[in-house]
Amino acid sequence: MKLRSYMIIGFLLSLLLSIVPFSGNFTTAATPTAVAPVSALSFTQGVQKTVLDNGLTVLTKEVHTAPVVSVQVWYKVGSRNEVKGENGISHQLEHLMFKGTTARPVQFGRLFSALGSQFNAFTSYDETAYFGTVQRDKLEALLTLEADRMENSLVGPEQLTSEKRVVISELQGYENSPDYRLSRAVMRDAFPSRAYGLPVGGTKADVEKFTVEQVRNYYRTYYSPENATLVITGDFATEPVLKVVKETYGKLAKREKEDTGTQGRGDVVRGNITASSPVAPTTKKAPIVLKQPGSAALLQAVYPLPDIKHPDVPAIDMMDAILTGGRSSRLYQALVESGLASSVSGGAAELIEPGWYEINATAAPGQELGKIAQVLQQTLAKLQQQPVTTEELNRAKTQLQASFVLGNQDITSQASQLGYNQTVAGDYRFIEKYLAAIAKVTPAQVQQAAKTYLNPAKQTIGFFEPTQPDGKPGASSAGSGRTVENFSPGKPVDPAELAKYLPPATSATDSSKQSLPEEFTLNNGLRVLLLRDRNLPTINLSGQIDAGTEFDGNQKAGLANLTANNLMNGTQTKNALTLAKTLEDRGAGLNFSASREGVSVSGEGLSTNLPILIQTLADVLENATFPAEQLELSRQRALTNLKVQLDDPRGLGRQVFQQAIYPENHPFHSFPTAESLKSITRDDLLAFYQTHYRPDTTTISLVGDFDPVKVKDLLNQAFGKWEATGKPPVLKIPTVPLPQTLTRVNKVIPGKAEAVTYIGYNGISRKDPRYYAALVLNQILGGDTLSSRLGTEVRDRLGLTYGIYSAFAAGINPGPFLIQMQTAPLDTQKAIASTLALLKQLREQGVTEAEFNTAKRSITNSFPVDLANPSNVSSIILNNAVLGLSRSEIREFPQRIQAVTKPQMQQAIEDLIKPENLVIVTAGPGDTVPKGG
Repeated sequence: MKLRSYMIIGFLLSLLLSIVPFSGNFTTAATPTAVAPVSALSFTQGVQKTVLDNGLTVLTKEVHTAPVVSVQVWYKVGSRNEVKGENGISHQLEHLMFKGTTARPVQFGRLFSALGSQFNAFTSYDETAYFGTVQRDKLEALLTLEADRMENSLVGPEQLTSEKRVVISELQGYENSPDYRLSRAVMRDAFPSRAYGLPVGGTKADVEKFTVEQVRNYYRTYYSPENATLVITGDFATEPVLKVVKETYGKLAKREKEDTGTQGRGDVVRGNITASSPVAPTTKKAPIVLKQPGSAALLQAVYPLPDIKHPDVPAIDMMDAILTGGRSSRLYQALVESGLASSVSGGAAELIEPGWYEINATAAPGQELGKIAQVLQQTLAKLQQQPVTTEELNRAKTQLQASFVLGNQDITSQASQLGYNQTVAGDYRFIEKYLAAIAKVTPAQVQQAAKTYLNPAKQTIGFFEPTQPDGKPGASSAGSGRTVENFSPGKPVDPAELAKYLPPATSATDSSKQSLPEEFTLNNGLRVLLLRDRNLPTINLSGQIDAGTEFDGNQKAGLANLTANNLMNGTQTKNALTLAKTLEDRGAGLNFSASREGVSVSGEGLSTNLPILIQTLADVLENATFPAEQLELSRQRALTNLKVQLDDPRGLGRQVFQQAIYPENHPFHSFPTAESLKSITRDDLLAFYQTHYRPDTTTISLVGDFDPVKVKDLLNQAFGKWEATGKPPVLKIPTVPLPQTLTRVNKVIPGKAEAVTYIGYNGISRKDPRYYAALVLNQILGGDTLSSRLGTEVRDRLGLTYGIYSAFAAGINPGPFLIQMQTAPLDTQKAIASTLALLKQLREQGVTEAEFNTAKRSITNSFPVDLANPSNVSSIILNNAVLGLSRSEIREFPQRIQAVTKPQMQQAIEDLIKPENLVIVTAGPGDTVPKGG
């Protein structure tokens, strides 16, 4: 079970995950005893629906858990509404909606950023949605901006020309992914005459041909009040806000529908298949086979499904959970635990029109896709022939129900849930009926769903067979030198000019009331931070163990990751499947992953399951046994992941960049290789585990609905016998000088369409006194793809990239300062030259007072939005503790940002911006460097 991100083509680099109830992003499951239905009232209680005279649907829900509000506008238009020759027009229009309006002819991303909004947008099959979450005093400002672009967006030649290049850059980036290319081929074959068979983002061929008139007509047809839902959730009073909504949106008129030659796009007959009744073949089709450059072998299978309102939908979703929901699921056991596949996932797309069920698998090294397809078919046939067990069904129900509670802990997700149900299902209360039906699904109904919808004759299956299976990148070149071209950047955007387009905020929000965690240390040295939050019946656990990849060394690179990945493979009293069921039976999750400076622990569940979560965590940290057969399976998965990473310009580029900055003897230089992964033995894992997994190097943060006194008793009981001997290992991290000259490295990966470039050098640590000034500096330079100098120049003005941003990776030790961008191969040199010119401009001219003040406000206004999500709070509390900061940092962070002075900022520029010492790494197609360049 998963949320298939290809369904949602997002506008920014980091996507908001839409709440799509029927393909949920969770890998945990349900109780083996009878389950009581989860009440949907928590999702719909207090929602008020208002329909304005112009047809706009308004959903309001007061949630007074934090001083923030979310404003979302959902338009009932997506790729479903597109016809031949205009594939991707919904997505193109989504981009143009940020280019400004007649009254505000500026990049809307800059306006949202100035408000401190965490904003985003996406296009999917049935809907296009725009998100913004802010402090409550900015609510009216967000409402004003969304109303403005509903009616007055600029769709002109200049905007369309620049944004077409950006969209094509985005689409070419997807082309880098074998998964995307396989999915496109399979969907086109499964739905040859339906819009659902086309990629949501569009095709380069269609995007290049869009005309201003075509896009304007599409905007006038679909961006109309009666085709939209406005959702407002958070800390506000309904009646005054509805008054503002009526004043702001009530004056927007219904649009006169223009004849675009595609009357009623969503309702027409396309080819010989109607939208309401998908025709399936009567004989089994041969597999689609793609033989292209790539790394791992992939399988995708697709089966037609009914629409979202069909009565079989709950049984289909239970079928999916039983097949792919977590480690105990049938396909995981049949394919991954058998060693045939490195991963398997599935999801049901239940949409306005009939959708599909999809299964994806990545082959393990040396395994044949034909064999995986055979075992897949056997597993599906067994589900059709025999009723599922009560244990499986109850696990699936709990899995789904818990995921709804855990997935709606923040107001942005709650707004998305309402917007999705209203737009796609036609009723925000749809979830009530859906969850009630889930609770009543029987084994016979699941079996019947499998018989009806997993018919081999209706299957479309595709194989991706890599022509470069060793995953090794092609040639590389390195050298010092300047780029061929020299660009003069435009003038920085004047925030004072921007300010005249900003709607006023009503009041200030006091951010100093954030509760602080209680901190204590167990007798064995394990550090704990507790923050009680009784708003929701959930638990969010974050942890860190000082057992990161910095301890690997080059010879055993990958050891820390293999150790972390094998923790859940067995203890002295439980095998891997028992451990998985212990959590999945209750809809809880516990995961471990190694990063540079530690092993991250993340756990979540309903508050009633906190004891199970803690006891399982303690068991694997104290008693892991690392079974040999599971180690071999995880090694094969690691080898597959390595191939995929080396075949991805982002993964390979980041590795080469890191290794160009840090010398071979530095702990940050090591990355796994096939040789190092194959050399690691079970004894290596045991020795690493015994040396580095210690209570006195472990920190745990808990946020949720619990009694702190009972939690302390629980922790003492669970971890009381865990002891460490001697002192923990300590690494001496050497200081890394900047490169003497500008250094260029180019890595070629055959078969890629888009290049990824990293620019930077070693930076600062989190406790560096310049850190807060560096954050403000970064906000101005590249902290946001739409509002920063880099975004304004390289993306917005020149249209050279889909995404560009900068960051200081500041941890316990100094990490890199880096700029990352994605470009078409022939635009790479121009984008690099523009970036270098911007860095020189920043170094020589500094920043303006208005830029400086706007950046500080943007950071401080955005911070309360982070604190509105209990999962974020748990992570922030943990990170502050691990980095050696005070408990009060979570409360004082905004004041520390506001306290940064202009001279401190100028000093940070002089110290940290060194255009002449950059390392520049480009990975991707081989034609990014002009001859003689």
